[in-house]
Amino acid sequence: MGVKGVNQGHGAVVPPTEQKLSDEMDVTKKKYLRGGEANLEVLKDKKLKGQLAVREALHLKTAQAAANAEKYLLPSEEGYLEPEGLEKTWRIKQDSIAPAVDILSARNQYDIVVPDLGPYRLDFTPSGRYMMVGGHKGHLAIVDMKQMSLIKEFQVRETVRDVVFLHDETMFAAAQKKYPYIYNRDGTELHCLKEHGAALRLRYLEQHRLLASINEYGQLHYQDVTDGRMIGSYRTGFGRTDVMQVNRHNALLALGHSGGKVTMWSPTSSSAVIEMLCHKGPISAIAFHPTNRDLMATSGKEKKVKLWDMRNLKGPLQTLPGQAETLDFSQKGLLARGTGSFLQVLRDSSGTQKYEKYMTHPLVKGYQIEKVLFRPYEDVLCIGHSMGWSSILIPGSGNPNFDTWVANPFETPKQRREREVHSLLDKLPPETIMFDPTKIGTVKPPRKEKPTKEEKEAELEAALEVAKDIVPKKKTKGRSKPSKMKKKKQEIIANAKRPFLEQQMKEDEQMARKKQKGMEQVELPTSLQRFARKKVTI
Repeated sequence: MGVKGVNQGHGAVVPPTEQKLSDEMDVTKKKYLRGGEANLEVLKDKKLKGQLAVREALHLKTAQAAANAEKYLLPSEEGYLEPEGLEKTWRIKQDSIAPAVDILSARNQYDIVVPDLGPYRLDFTPSGRYMMVGGHKGHLAIVDMKQMSLIKEFQVRETVRDVVFLHDETMFAAAQKKYPYIYNRDGTELHCLKEHGAALRLRYLEQHRLLASINEYGQLHYQDVTDGRMIGSYRTGFGRTDVMQVNRHNALLALGHSGGKVTMWSPTSSSAVIEMLCHKGPISAIAFHPTNRDLMATSGKEKKVKLWDMRNLKGPLQTLPGQAETLDFSQKGLLARGTGSFLQVLRDSSGTQKYEKYMTHPLVKGYQIEKVLFRPYEDVLCIGHSMGWSSILIPGSGNPNFDTWVANPFETPKQRREREVHSLLDKLPPETIMFDPTKIGTVKPPRKEKPTKEEKEAELEAALEVAKDIVPKKKTKGRSKPSKMKKKKQEIIANAKRPFLEQQMKEDEQMARKKQKGMEQVELPTSLQRFARKKVTI
């Protein structure tokens, strides 16, 4: 038996397996097509019709090539939990997952107990190969997650508030008691960044090679790690905060404040690019979706987690009950939130940005979660807590196919050197950090020319003519007397004149300010300088 093929000619028979593969390729090809096929039969111009036909054929070829690349070069598929019958995914425990996975994945379930040095903060390299852990009591360590081996650990003998990798695993920064320090992978101190002060949180902007920090006095600092220049140092004006996250789409830093506001900052602006009131209480955590650039998650002390669309900034897309001290999105869009000794993972199973409970994981009673972080390109979630750090399996969280030009977990030393040189040459300037990076390379709209005096007078006359032709509505009970009708007509004419008069007043004020500023800049003679008005200095 067989299935008759659609594109195989008259009477051709295609085996079911090949027909299934063909259908899958058609579905994959539709993802890369730029809309539907154009109807060229309605065109009468033969030359234009031929040119568009060539373009359409080219688009079909590129879509087919992209579909083939996805099929043969990206063979791995993401896994997920599939319940049966009345079974719920959040009731499945880690003990039930371990027997169903391969040996390498089972190695990612572990608990490292270091009771006297926590709580721990975590960070991964972009490839997910190396993990950096920092204990509050001064314990720092680098772990190779592929070999499951400890590369280096040492004790700095003072408070460590945060850790972050720089361009690769060879260098990392630690926010210690007084200043942030930069170390290499051997534990050698390279730099002490005294300009940052007592930093509470650190973030690294990979494409711009900038190390950002927020200190205990609410000061935000940007430093270029390639040449050591301080790019920006600003006082936020919103007080102390330890909630900071970077949006990978536009490289803006988001800060959460005690008043419920989330502010976003750029190194070229001394004031916040965006201020939005997200919660009624203090902000406890912020997270950005890695692929959906318009989705942001925030958590407040009033025990609510909100999802926001960054395109309109008007209201939350979804409000979820529950407290979250830390949030993180996975590469596939799963949202992990942790508070106390309880962890919950949410999933958008319908694709409509409506998150539902997917998995739960209770830690040992008494453990206090400090940080949750998904490991890139793996279905693994790492948890830093007061007694050490743990790792659990979350099926469907990681991207199963990695691009070696972007992040290569199996990178050799030679490839690392080449990538480091290329990334340094491709470094973006700080001026490219803005809310909408798509504006870069576009043409600035022309400035509107100011209308001349004659044009203003013509517009005023036209508006008055229209106002004079308006007939007021007749009313009863003596409200349409000639005197009142005349008064209403005068009000209509005055209302038509008002916008022009207000515009003229604004222009006169601007001219007066410019004139006053020009007079102030004129340097007075020495004998008259003591009579000049002195500026008040604060």
